[in-house]
Amino acid sequence: MTKRNLIFIVIGLVSIFLLLQLVPLNTINPTPTREVKWDSQQTRDLAQRACFDCHSDATAWPWYSKIEPMAAYVANHVDEGRRRLNFSEWDKPNSGIQEVERTINDGRMPLWDYLLIHSSARLTNAENQQLLTGLQATFQQDPPIARPGGFDR
Repeated sequence: MTKRNLIFIVIGLVSIFLLLQLVPLNTINPTPTREVKWDSQQTRDLAQRACFDCHSDATAWPWYSKIEPMAAYVANHVDEGRRRLNFSEWDKPNSGIQEVERTINDGRMPLWDYLLIHSSARLTNAENQQLLTGLQATFQQDPPIARPGGFDR
């Protein structure tokens, strides 16, 4: 590869990066419609630490969520998380406790790449158990509207 070709490739990549910045993404939090009735403040605090950025309408959008291609990656995760379970829209269909327990117990939530940057979302084993116990009580006293077809729809 010649130096001239390398320069064209770099200019092309920088141009693509700059053009991507012109694509607007929705990183504005919608107005919550109804928050779940938590069993305790402790459960809410743990959920806020580990879950709210993707599973509520109170997402803290970090600086890198404004720069492509990370903006699309983060917005996609938040949209998917809210679609499956949104603690701020409890008057709409949400996943049931069995699916929530499964994803937490399987280690699929919080996402590993989210934990790389958000260390405060990493719960100890005791906190994880407190969260699960609190979510079970919360879902029992204020069950979500069932999602037709289950969690993965």
